[in-house]
Amino acid sequence: MKTLTSILFILSFSLLTVAQGNMDKIKALKIAFITEKLNLSEKEAQQFWPIYNSYQEDMSTLKRQAYNTRKNIDINAISDDEATQILKEMRINDNKRQALENEFIDKLSRVISAKKIIQIHKLEDDFKRKMFEEYKKRGRQ
Repeated sequence: MKTLTSILFILSFSLLTVAQGNMDKIKALKIAFITEKLNLSEKEAQQFWPIYNSYQEDMSTLKRQAYNTRKNIDINAISDDEATQILKEMRINDNKRQALENEFIDKLSRVISAKKIIQIHKLEDDFKRKMFEEYKKRGRQ
């Protein structure tokens, strides 16, 4: 039994390590993609990346909170009062995300041009599409 538990632990840890390694690679690819396409100067890049990374972490936390709220809902078992409370939480989360987006734009506007700020969202979409296409291509091979 101890051996089986040890093997499962090692296997789980290995899978998590590989997954984390892949996430780190994807993050590095995204950074390179955005840096190249956005054509940041060295000074802009030094100021941009801390703001961008902080925004991404905070947004990820809020998205995870929203997901956790939704995933635990048993729509057939909750009362109207509970549903009302959940809707309030969802709206609060949406407001936090919008405030975070506004703060992100305000901070970036001191570092890069408005045109580049708009371009960031397009580049993020382009990167996601590129990653998805690569995933589909590898799935066919």
